[in-house]
Amino acid sequence: MYRFPVRVLGFSLLSLLFSVAFGTPAQDQALGPVTVGSPMPDFTLPVFQDGELNLSELRGKNIMIVFPRGLSRPDSWCHVCPYQHAELARYETETSFRTRENLEILYVLPYPEAKVQEWLDAYPQLLQNIEDWKNPPDPGTLDDAGRARMERSRRAYPKTFSATVGHVLNPFPILVDADHSLSEGLGFFTTGWSGNDAEQNVPTVLIVDSDGVLQFKYTSQNTVDRPPLEYLVRVVEVLNGDAV
Repeated sequence: MYRFPVRVLGFSLLSLLFSVAFGTPAQDQALGPVTVGSPMPDFTLPVFQDGELNLSELRGKNIMIVFPRGLSRPDSWCHVCPYQHAELARYETETSFRTRENLEILYVLPYPEAKVQEWLDAYPQLLQNIEDWKNPPDPGTLDDAGRARMERSRRAYPKTFSATVGHVLNPFPILVDADHSLSEGLGFFTTGWSGNDAEQNVPTVLIVDSDGVLQFKYTSQNTVDRPPLEYLVRVVEVLNGDAV
């Protein structure tokens, strides 16, 4: 399985423990890049499923906000995003993670509603592509590049997920950042990253405490450099006082 920079993630967890212990007063803050220990700026966005969501209305809950990459090229979606979404969605349905940890999970895609629908429609095939990379029909005939891709995919995507068009497991609000004002205001939106040009987010996970203060922030260095599910669960548990 791919590795994450332990020092960076460890520092984030230590910062979280410090801020939980000593507290940080929340205050109004304009939209802009935010650092751990600062109040999370308020925002309102349409919810793809229905209605709209105002962040301040979730005060009293812990909040995980996921900014997936989305497009990796102008005509191609990132495969890591649906894989990690599927992993978190399955974990939620199996464990009631949000109820257990007084948590809401939000996904922010920097596209209009029609483009978000394209992502959901492509989602099942993206998961199937991963399975095809992991389990080619005749691995004995692969050249060196094909074998390397197979092994790399098996390490990066050890779990198996599937979906069908129109039946994507989707328990979390997907927020439609049509003009990418939120993603861009927070410093995540870009048109060139990880070697590819596209309107995309730098993959980022934020975790905000029940007082509206940002307690964890991880911005990826490359497309597969993202905190694993187990680490994010641990961070939320620490934030909620369930682990030390």
